[in-house]
Amino acid sequence: MYKGFKAIGVAIFLAFLAVGLAACGDDQGPAEEAGESIDETMEDAGEEMEEAGEEIEDAAQD
Repeated sequence: MYKGFKAIGVAIFLAFLAVGLAACGDDQGPAEEAGESIDETMEDAGEEMEEAGEEIEDAAQD
C-alpha cells in the first residue's frame, strides 16, 4: 500500500514539473528538448510504477 502512495506522489510531482516547464517560452534549445524528453520518460516510469502498485494491491486482495 505504501508503494502505491509513493508512485502517486511521484506522478503528481512529475505532472507539476511538466506544467512548470510548459510555462517557459517557446524558444527551446537542445538542452530544453533533452530535459523535456527526460521528464516525459520519468512521467511514464511513474505511471508504470503506479499501475504496478495497483496490480499488486489487487493481487493481495484476491
